[in-house]
Amino acid sequence: MSINEPSQKASRPSVRPEGHGLMRTTSLIVVVVGAAGSVGLTLYAGRHSDSLTLKVLFALWVLSPFLGLILAGATRLWSIFTGSARYSAMLVVSLGSLAIYGVRVLRPPKAQAAFVFVVVPLVSWLLIAVVVPLATWLAGRQSHRKDGA
Repeated sequence: MSINEPSQKASRPSVRPEGHGLMRTTSLIVVVVGAAGSVGLTLYAGRHSDSLTLKVLFALWVLSPFLGLILAGATRLWSIFTGSARYSAMLVVSLGSLAIYGVRVLRPPKAQAAFVFVVVPLVSWLLIAVVVPLATWLAGRQSHRKDGA
């Protein structure tokens, strides 16, 4: 087969349901709002700290899962199933982070105040690392079943 010859496998474009674009747009907006709110709450919680370096490091750490989700959302090369799982992860991470950070800021703990701001981004990355590959794997299995049937 040469470069100019068409491939043996004809790739079919994935048919996107009508609401898929709305889901993508909504999820990206929620992620941006979640990122801004989470960083704002992080900086507010650390407002009494004299260390600018520590504030910047915490803000970057809290921001990191959102940046990963935004980068993942920038591509349109996902199947419908995988995209839906990714959009769901975007919503869960964004809304969950805002809720947890909001509670932390409104009801400050007596000890280990930074614990939440260390653990939530880690759990968010773990959720992203499990949900998206799992959805990709399940979508691949589902596609193989349809091809074999």
